[in-house]
Amino acid sequence: MNSKRTNLIISLMLAMFLAAVEGTIVTMATPTIAKELQGFELISLVFSVYLLTSAISTPIYGKLADLYGRKNVLSIGILLFLAGSSLCGLSQSIVMLIAFRAVQGLGAGGIFTVSFTIIGDEFPLAERSKIQGGLSTVWGIATLVGPFLGGFLIDTLSWHWIFFINIPFGLLSILLLQKSLKETFHKKKHGIDFAGIITLSLAVMALLSIFIFDQGSDSSRYAIFVAAVAMITVLLLVAFYIIERKAKEPIIPFDIFTRTTAIVNVLSFFVYAVLMGIDVYMPLYLQNILGYRPTVSGLVMLPMSVSWLIVSFILGKLLVKYGGKAVIVTAGTVILAGTLLLFTLGIDSPMLSALIFNFVMGIGFGGAATTLTVIVQDSVEYNKRGVAVAANTLLRTLGQTIGISIFGNIFNVHITRYFMNQGISGIDSGNLYQSAALSAEQVKLALLSSMHALFIAFILISLLSVVFAAAMPGRKGRGRSKSV
Repeated sequence: MNSKRTNLIISLMLAMFLAAVEGTIVTMATPTIAKELQGFELISLVFSVYLLTSAISTPIYGKLADLYGRKNVLSIGILLFLAGSSLCGLSQSIVMLIAFRAVQGLGAGGIFTVSFTIIGDEFPLAERSKIQGGLSTVWGIATLVGPFLGGFLIDTLSWHWIFFINIPFGLLSILLLQKSLKETFHKKKHGIDFAGIITLSLAVMALLSIFIFDQGSDSSRYAIFVAAVAMITVLLLVAFYIIERKAKEPIIPFDIFTRTTAIVNVLSFFVYAVLMGIDVYMPLYLQNILGYRPTVSGLVMLPMSVSWLIVSFILGKLLVKYGGKAVIVTAGTVILAGTLLLFTLGIDSPMLSALIFNFVMGIGFGGAATTLTVIVQDSVEYNKRGVAVAANTLLRTLGQTIGISIFGNIFNVHITRYFMNQGISGIDSGNLYQSAALSAEQVKLALLSSMHALFIAFILISLLSVVFAAAMPGRKGRGRSKSV
């Protein structure tokens, strides 16, 4: 591999690391930030608005990358992310921080989408799976590095520096990208589908607001809110469909959706929902039930990243030999086996069990995530690859956002239900550790009961994923998609 390609890979990894490590650092720094800015009641919005603007901007970046080239559009995304990071570091109130996190999310949407599009353009299948696996493994590395780096910056400087640390790495990523990626692009005047952009953005905002914004304990009022917003979402999607059918340069051309890509997008939604749930709740199990320190729980999660990376190195040959459907079905089955293993975890399970289970799930997630991206990349020609990858990234983000909201509700409801079944009232996830009436053993048992409810949800979604994967079309003769 020549130096330009090496620099390109380094550039993309740096960009991906920026977005990945930001999430782990901000999560770890949340208690400090909320205390200093006096904003505990609004702290969830620090994460929600980031996911929201990331989801909204994803298809826009995909279309712009197809119209104006990958290199400059990705550079703009990184610069926007860095600008948001700098402003977050300068925030003097929780409202300012929320607003600037929205700017950060707008940049993150471009980093995810365009990076994977560039890999689809520049590398053959055998190399592509390794590189995409490497990029995905960056997330695992960020999970480990984030808490250490964030803790050091907060202890020695202040929480503001967790945002400023991004700047040199982001600028280096842009410099390497500009030098290493050469694009031959035919410059012509394009019409931007502003009506489609606005309509789709409003539809995504409406949909996610159902899951992001808490409407309190008034169930009847929340039901009315959900019904109204769901109706608005449907109307906006219908309007978006009509607009896109007439647009000269649609933000999402509907001819990119075939039976295969439709199934792939649904699978991406399911797979990333389960992945997000495991990433969030497995550390909670390790720390709050088994009693490990955060550093140790991070190390226990490491096997997932290791097996993910190992799979990426052999995936290219497997795709060529067996095809995408066989790999996806196998990977989905491994994920299902991993979630079934999770259900066996108890209040005193050995660390070795968690290590092995995480390793197994890493094999499944590594095979599924990388293969799904490869299939999408190979499903369309160059001038539509950006929007195809963007649509898939949007479904992944929606899966993560909606999934974690649903899992959170399941978890909280089952904690309350556990104590009600024990004849104890007035206990929920919000006051679990404040009640003097509860012993440490009772708290652990309640958490384990809720974790098992979540594991059942993971099993059902994983089973559904295998069913959808089995419904994918197989190989179809010669052509671009032959290898997948």
